[in-house]
Amino acid sequence: MVEFGPARESELPQLVELLGLLFAAEAEFRPDPGKQEAALKMILTDRSRGRIYVAREGRRAVAMASLLFTVSTAEGGRAAWFEDLVVHPDYRSQGVGEQMLKYVIGEARNEGLLRITLLTDMQNERAQALYRRAGFVGSPMRPMRLKLKGKT
Repeated sequence: MVEFGPARESELPQLVELLGLLFAAEAEFRPDPGKQEAALKMILTDRSRGRIYVAREGRRAVAMASLLFTVSTAEGGRAAWFEDLVVHPDYRSQGVGEQMLKYVIGEARNEGLLRITLLTDMQNERAQALYRRAGFVGSPMRPMRLKLKGKT
């Protein structure tokens, strides 16, 4: 039976593994366990940055997603970026991703957040359908990035 809840620091190696699966499949990113571990630690150790949630079966994290907090001047309050929804391949096509998404949206409501924004690979129609079923809508805004000097 899969249960949902906040991630634990002891699950960090499993979270890094899940992100490796996600980034190996994404067009724009590549897995880098050191970078993923450092970023996850930043979130796990400072609740003002956001939350990481997992779906667990026993002691195994089988899915994860995160909310990274920000302030929306358009909405007049706290908002979040939804990041890194990934389900372990052994648990895909069983509804775990949809349940994880619903759980995270519920937690965002409990936190009093006013909006959730996310990015998804343009060719990942399956993920886009999942997000639409949960109530997300397309935006006329175009994402743009400026990569600053990062850790090597």
